[in-house]
Amino acid sequence: MDIDLLKTFVEVVKTRHFGRAAENLYITQSAVSFRIRQLEQSLGVNLFIRQRNNIQLTAPGERLLPHAKMILTGMQRAKVDVALANNMHKQLSLSGTANIWDAFLQFGINHIVSAMPGVSLVAEVKTQQESTRLLLERTLDLAVLFDPPKVDELEVRPISDLAIIPVSTFDTATKEDFFDNQYVYVDWGTAFSLWHAKQFTGATPPYFRTSTGRIALDLILQCGGSAFVPEALALEAIEAEKLFQINDVESNSREIYVAYHKDNDQLEQIETIVNLLGVVQ
Repeated sequence: MDIDLLKTFVEVVKTRHFGRAAENLYITQSAVSFRIRQLEQSLGVNLFIRQRNNIQLTAPGERLLPHAKMILTGMQRAKVDVALANNMHKQLSLSGTANIWDAFLQFGINHIVSAMPGVSLVAEVKTQQESTRLLLERTLDLAVLFDPPKVDELEVRPISDLAIIPVSTFDTATKEDFFDNQYVYVDWGTAFSLWHAKQFTGATPPYFRTSTGRIALDLILQCGGSAFVPEALALEAIEAEKLFQINDVESNSREIYVAYHKDNDQLEQIETIVNLLGVVQ
């Protein structure tokens, strides 16, 4: 199957627009339409429901999407592996959710790069579900997650605890003020969500929701408000008295896990990365 056809299909899915897909791929819109027709003809199905300003996947299109992504990822890894072969380097791919990157991985990635000069590292932001799927497909080597996947083929190990504290730009905030005065909800995973439901005492819902602590922190520093953010991210602003930890509100912590396939052929390098991440503060 032509890789360019799959690239075009995935780009149209991502943009939901033939014109924007064409811009991103640096080809004409007619070329995008032609490639999609070629792909549909080769598969004998319609992949999209085409309506004005509303392009939706058909059921066959939904089924093709994960396979297309897997093929494209595999091809990219194959190209890198071949390119690295002459230098005898190894390649490892690592993923983390957006909130993991903001709160934890950004502080540890430099240790990995410095300690493993013979390894070419591919580091990406991926969802929990996508990371689990790619680990099982063996197109991803290591995932760093809050909610460990319960899959027999995967090795899952705890590596750290992330302290998540209630902070506000208002130094006189009480528990009631914390949740009712421009409160920003950060999604710290399933366990946090269940805990948060018991703690929330606000009369109104959060005025902003986000999946990353960095976005929440930047927002409340600019506009005022409160949020649960990682202590490591908030420390500088607390010391500068731009933020205040609210003692009336309970703090929380999330255990951080790594997951990898038990039959991965680079277990030695994975073990090194796990040990390096285990010392990140």
